[in-house]
Amino acid sequence: MDRKLVWTGRILSGVAVLFLLMDSVIKLLKLGPAMQGTMELGYPAGVVFPLGVVLLACVVLYVLHRTAVIGAVLLTGYLGGAIATHVRVGHPLVTHTLFPIYVAIFVWGGLYLRDQRVRALV
Repeated sequence: MDRKLVWTGRILSGVAVLFLLMDSVIKLLKLGPAMQGTMELGYPAGVVFPLGVVLLACVVLYVLHRTAVIGAVLLTGYLGGAIATHVRVGHPLVTHTLFPIYVAIFVWGGLYLRDQRVRALV
């Protein structure tokens, strides 16, 4: 059973990591959707690259076993900022505002299932 939990956790974490990596890469490359979306949310274009760097650093910490918990905590803060932004601009609740929570569920759910330390803590 433990082996199935770990693999389920790895899959959940993998889905979150793939999404967050894609998001960070489009920010680092300053691609059109990242630039446009960020400016529509009320942020200047100059913050896109730094946001990509911060997100990539958080994801790398999350992927590494020794720093996975701090990575999850930092990703939670990053995703919390996304929630606050969506609330501020008045985006729809289910599709936009709660989306970072869906990602956080994958982040923490995957970590819980794949990391015995987190299971023991809970």
